[in-house]
Amino acid sequence: MIDVQAIIAATTAFVQNNHALAAPIVFGLAFGESLALVSFFIPATVLLLAIGALIEASGLHFFPIWLAAATGAALGDAISYWFGFHYKERAKTFWPLSKRPDLVARAEDFFHRFGVWGVAIGRFFGPVRAVVPLVAGVLAMRQTHFQMANVASAAVWAFAMLAPGAAAFKLFGF
Repeated sequence: MIDVQAIIAATTAFVQNNHALAAPIVFGLAFGESLALVSFFIPATVLLLAIGALIEASGLHFFPIWLAAATGAALGDAISYWFGFHYKERAKTFWPLSKRPDLVARAEDFFHRFGVWGVAIGRFFGPVRAVVPLVAGVLAMRQTHFQMANVASAAVWAFAMLAPGAAAFKLFGF
């Protein structure tokens, strides 16, 4: 079993001791969190919230770290979309999605229900977060519509992940 607390402690300590690597690390976390077949294995949400607190605690600048998170999230979703668009229905048969057909079905329902808004809204809903872009690709959503929703929601999502930690530290000192 993965010790999430140990991962959080090690990652935040590393970022705190290596300020220059904060943005690339945040990029990698957001990218992995948004990549359809990888997101199941990365506890990025908790890590990004913790790194948000480090922004204030360590005197890091918010904008470059926010931009790294937004860019990583948008790129991860773009690759997931491409993967779905390229492999079509076969994409659903790749591991670990093949073990979670219920998750794929939920993502498809979500996408059918909300369309382009589903891409933007889906980013904020746990397990379907990384599967919705894949489904958008499988169902051949127009690339321009997908990318507009993708980039806009990535910017908002990155802010939502980083700002609470930064604000909590600034307000309460933790």
